[in-house]
Parts: sequence; C-alpha cells; structure tokens
Amino acid sequence: MPTQELSVGEVARRSGVAVSALHFYERKGLIRSLRTAGNQRRYARDVLRRLAVVRVAQRVGMPLEAVGVALAELPEGRTPTKAEWARMSARWREELDTRIGMLAFLRDELTGCIGCGCLSLKRCRLANPGDMRAEDGAAAQRWK
Repeated sequence: MPTQELSVGEVARRSGVAVSALHFYERKGLIRSLRTAGNQRRYARDVLRRLAVVRVAQRVGMPLEAVGVALAELPEGRTPTKAEWARMSARWREELDTRIGMLAFLRDELTGCIGCGCLSLKRCRLANPGDMRAEDGAAAQRWK
C-alpha cells in the first residue's frame, strides 16, 4: 500500500510542477506541507489535485490570489467532495465569463485595427471603447 504522504520530489514528478514552484505555492498558501523529524517536506496526496487546479487556473489567467481564496474553502487533509469542488469553481464563473467576453471583443476588434498605426486613445476602440478617455486629452494618457 502506498504511503499517504509524498516527498517534494514525488509531487514535482507526478504534478509536472518544478520543486521551486512548489515552494513558491507553499509560501503563497496555495498548498501545505508537513515536516519530518529531519525537516523534509511531506505532502498529503490531495496536493496533486490542488496543484492541478492551480495550473489550470494559471493557464486561463486567474490571479494566484483568487486561486488561494478559492482553495481556502476546500478542506485540509482530505480530498474535497464533488460538491465542494463545484462551490469553489462557481466563484470563478463570473470572472471567467468576463474574461471570455473581453477576449472575444479583442479578437473581433483587432482584425479591424491591424496596420492602422493610430496609437490614439482618442480614436482606438480597443484601448478607449466609447471614447471614454477623451476628456484626458490626446496621446497615451492611460499608459502614463
């Protein structure tokens, strides 16, 4: 029967996450480890699922802070239930829908923008939709 705790090397190998990233995620509170008498890190098996969530969230551009808030709702020391995962993922739905909308807008507007070279926040529908920044004057006011 396999041991219930994994070494940092085992977690890195099984998750595809570098050891340095595991240490970073631990400092950020996304995952937790126990320490052996020799001060070596040991991880519960559920860390593999947590890492999978972190990696997918990063791929879609979720900030690590949002990931940490969501993971904080999951129980420690056991694998979350399907209902617990569903509650956690529901928190991201609105943000992901907003991101999808922004990406679709960018995709649709970018093709009409290629090559214009205007670089004007006054006229650019991507950087200044609806001419919201007109009162700030011409040029790249937003980037100053």
